[in-house]
Amino acid sequence: MMKELVEYISKSIVSAPNDVKVTEETDSGGVVIKLEVNAEDKGRVIGKQGRVAEAMRTLLRVVATKEGTRVRLEIV
Repeated sequence: MMKELVEYISKSIVSAPNDVKVTEETDSGGVVIKLEVNAEDKGRVIGKQGRVAEAMRTLLRVVATKEGTRVRLEIV
């Protein structure tokens, strides 16, 4: 659910949606979601002063809390 959410949001705001790659890993701290986008789209995903990235992290925290886990979003 969390991976699909990040993928949907990212593909909606970038100019090269085919370059969006989202991977989900589990470690001792919970779930780690890694988001890869085209270099030109990195600014769009992060947003001004990190607002878009922070909004995605907030949404992920809500989903993770419902599922009883922790989540981290990494933009690589």
